[in-house]
Amino acid sequence: MSAVSVLIADDHEIVRRGIRALILEHSEWQIVAEAKNGRDAVAKANEFKPELAILDITMPSLNGLDATRQIAKVSPGTKVLILTVHDSDPLISKVLQAGARGYILKADAGRDLITAAKALLSDKTFFTPKVAQIVMDGYLDKGPKASEEGSSQITGREREIMQLLAEGKSNKEVGTILGIETKTAETHRSNLMRKLDCHSVAGIVRYAIRNHLLEA
Repeated sequence: MSAVSVLIADDHEIVRRGIRALILEHSEWQIVAEAKNGRDAVAKANEFKPELAILDITMPSLNGLDATRQIAKVSPGTKVLILTVHDSDPLISKVLQAGARGYILKADAGRDLITAAKALLSDKTFFTPKVAQIVMDGYLDKGPKASEEGSSQITGREREIMQLLAEGKSNKEVGTILGIETKTAETHRSNLMRKLDCHSVAGIVRYAIRNHLLEA
């Protein structure tokens, strides 16, 4: 019987070390790759096709939410488990809609991580108790709030550009990272600012912080 393949993605070495220690207690599991940011996580998911990916939400270059969406495309067989400090209702909704099947808080990792991993590997879902209560209350059945209507129209590429701009990248640097022309990056930025109804990169940064796409 082959070992279960696991990918770990978190920008903090101490967190990856802790997850690694928990995973390696099980001889039937194998860590095939680790990533420090969401973009690298997607690339390694595409390369290794792991059975389980454990992702943080707040990572540089590409956040865990968008990384989850992309992993679902490049490695549809990979079960995604979100491990984060954030427990906001809108974020939980977005992550589950993106394709994650588990969501646990870092404070509960020592107790819940292995149980959650086993659940996902058995084609089940798993949520930290607080998150489970939100799901049970039918949060996902509620319509978007009026204040979120504009942001709900943001494309995947625009979300990537939003994070890179919020991290201080220029239009040229954004183009280089994403493999697009600088002019195309500028067009995406203009569309993004219109949809968010903001008139500066500072507005994009505020939106990204509010939605836990980067640290405040």
